[in-house]
Formats: sequence, C-alpha cells, structure tokens
Amino acid sequence: MKKKENSLRMCIYYIQLNNLTVNNKYLLSRIDDLFDQFYYQLKVKESDVLKTTFRMRYGHYMFLVMSFGLTNAPTTFMDLMNRVFPEYLDHYVVVFIDDILKQLFVKFSRCEFWLKEVAFLGHIVSAEGVHVDPKNIKAIVEWRLPKSVTEVRSLLGFAAYYCRFVERFTAIAAPLTKML
Repeated sequence: MKKKENSLRMCIYYIQLNNLTVNNKYLLSRIDDLFDQFYYQLKVKESDVLKTTFRMRYGHYMFLVMSFGLTNAPTTFMDLMNRVFPEYLDHYVVVFIDDILKQLFVKFSRCEFWLKEVAFLGHIVSAEGVHVDPKNIKAIVEWRLPKSVTEVRSLLGFAAYYCRFVERFTAIAAPLTKML
C-alpha cells in the first residue's frame, strides 16, 4: 500500500484471522496517558538490556523498556518524535529537548508568535486550557448512525479520545459498548 510520502507500507489481508479473533471489549488508552508513560513504551535493544541492571535490597533488576536517566533516552525520544511527526516539523512542531539543543536556527517566515490558541491533535490549546476542537464535536454530532460493529467501534474510538472532557463518558457510551 502506498503512503502519502510515496513510501510503501506492508498491508496483509487478515480477513480469515480477523473473523476468528475475539474482539477486545475495552476502549483504547487515551493519547495523553500514553505520552505521560512514553519512555516505558520503547523497548531496549535486547543486547543492551543487561546494561540497565541495577541493584536493590531484594535483588538485581534490569529494564526491558527505556527508563529515565539513560543518556540516550532523550535523543531516542526526540528521534522517534521526529519520525512520528515528519509532515509537521517545518510547519508547527519543534521537538525540543533543552539539554541537547545547540545552535537552533529558526526561519522566522515559518513562525507564528502571540497566538491566542493553537489546534493540536484534535484539541484547542489556549491560556484557558485545553478543550476539544469544535470541528470534532461537530463531526461526532453529525456522525451517521452506525450500521455495523466496525462502525460502532469507529464511533466509540473517536468519541473516547475526548472522554476526559465528558462527565460520565463510560455510562453514556455503555449502550454502544454493549453492542460490540
């Protein structure tokens, strides 16, 4: 399958396996929770795991995932973010790690200053805080009635992304969740 930037992505037609697979009946983690735990999402190369060994009162332990304090952890994180957001890097995203930043040059024609609010990952960020982008509220309100389990899952996934903004979201979404 060809991606936007003309690279290829392998896409396997797993229809038979998917038909036999029991679907998970829980909502995915919120993206803000994932960012909070990001370091623990990246696996340490197997040959380097032993290097992370530390001793405590009850024995020796080692990290299988990247922990805070490793000298290359910030640069590894920065490299990953640069690969995750390549289309935004020259527009409105700067991956910023202050203890490795040296001689940063900015193209002022691409900068915007003193903005009152910024749209970011489906949210509006301003001095008042973070709230849902009104375009996405409109998309949920105008969502056509789901006619299949896949469509219900799609609606729930989209809505659940904003669950922290909706009091009692789980109770509200329960009738749809039961349909899965």
